[in-house]
Amino acid sequence: MVLAQLGGSISRAIQQMSNATIIDEKALNDCLNEITRALLQSDVQFKLVRDMQTNIKKIVNLDDLAAGHNKRRIIQQAIFNELCKILDPGKSSFIPKKGKPSVVMFVGLQGSGKTTTCTKYAYYYQKKGWKPALVCADTFRAGAFDQLKQNATKAKIPFYGSYMESDPVKIAEEGVERFKKENCDLIIVDTSGRHKQEAALFEEMRQVSEAAKPDLIIFVMDSSIGQAAFDQAQAFKQSVAVGAVIITKMDGHAKGGGALSAVAATKSPVIFIGTGEHMDEFEVFDVKPFVSRLLGMGDWSGFMDKIQEVVPMDQQPELLQKLSEGNFTLRIMYEQFQNLLKMGPIGQVFSMLPGFSAELMPKGHEKESQAKIKRYMTMMDSMTNEELDSSNPKLMNESRMMRIARGAGRPIRDVMEMLEEYKRLAKVWSKMKGLKIPKKGEMSSLSRNMNAQHMSKVLPPQMLKQIGGMGGLQNLMKQMGSAKDMMGMFGGGDK
Repeated sequence: MVLAQLGGSISRAIQQMSNATIIDEKALNDCLNEITRALLQSDVQFKLVRDMQTNIKKIVNLDDLAAGHNKRRIIQQAIFNELCKILDPGKSSFIPKKGKPSVVMFVGLQGSGKTTTCTKYAYYYQKKGWKPALVCADTFRAGAFDQLKQNATKAKIPFYGSYMESDPVKIAEEGVERFKKENCDLIIVDTSGRHKQEAALFEEMRQVSEAAKPDLIIFVMDSSIGQAAFDQAQAFKQSVAVGAVIITKMDGHAKGGGALSAVAATKSPVIFIGTGEHMDEFEVFDVKPFVSRLLGMGDWSGFMDKIQEVVPMDQQPELLQKLSEGNFTLRIMYEQFQNLLKMGPIGQVFSMLPGFSAELMPKGHEKESQAKIKRYMTMMDSMTNEELDSSNPKLMNESRMMRIARGAGRPIRDVMEMLEEYKRLAKVWSKMKGLKIPKKGEMSSLSRNMNAQHMSKVLPPQMLKQIGGMGGLQNLMKQMGSAKDMMGMFGGGDK
């Protein structure tokens, strides 16, 4: 994934500094030089990198730090803050309001993924209860309306466009007017792709903007554009009032740093990032969690939000009850696999866990893992209720396995592999046995039960090591608000 390499390089530089016996000027310079090299290799603009290095050196004055200060922590925090500063223009973007018509216009270079992003943006808000609509004001590219029509139909979103009309200004005006009458509260206008050398297309973009009167203009930026990103972003900003940026193709192998430094050129916040071709491969961009994940520090709040999205509220206490009993059945495994697939791409979910670097799960492996889960679920579909609800592995004799393999159209070794995975997960699940279930408002008792000791037994050793052992885990639990966030997903948090 874009930036996985950058995140890995920065994490390694920080880790090497942390492993140094003495944190002196040399250790700090080595660490900063390694980070500078990684940022420049990722196409981040030189001036931004130089300023970042200067600022960190000003903040971390090793001579002035009194004995007893945790120098490693101070340096890590300074690096984190400066990376956030590169990505955060310090102002928020326009947020549409339900029930009040808002017009959003998309602009960007040819091939940056504008049309797909328009639909993803509409689909994201549709899931949250908005009534979006799409207007195709791209009359320049052949097939633009067909693409938008296909995407909108798939997502069940109303759309407007014309095969006959060649004036984008007229289409934008008519489309916006029509959807306002139909009480749509989010009207999205897709425009033709252009670059800064095309003065005529820039003039057309200004005219469409005047006709549609958008509340927000979003600049769509391709993450693979490299160093040219800064100049192109600046040209768009000078022509129309760009209020937000969406970065696309973040699942590719391009470096992506150039696109991130374009934020500095437009002085507008990044609001979403596109992480794939599918509708749900679209993430809200929040600077601190993003940098935290980039550095392998995880994003607990994002992880909990994902879980709350997929585990229905009425199932949450029931899931906690099963967890405390420690009985893990194949049916529970099936339900958890369903929830995991609903959460979106596996690599994206795991990158939210501290200690997991995006480098640990390359793109190919992610698809492989997803295919394996689907394969396991197909085999479980061939099981009887007795087999799914039993927690006794001895029940699975050879004849049962043969029947399941035939029913799923898989070789018997796949069934055996799935049962081995079940046994491994059952072992992890059994360690949660005895977890007391909090009643509403009983968070304090939960904090005692769900302590770092308990968590350390459940986490895989590699993950525990990457978090920083027991000490790192305790810090993490403090960040989580003594497990309050974690238990919120089971309906145990204070309302």
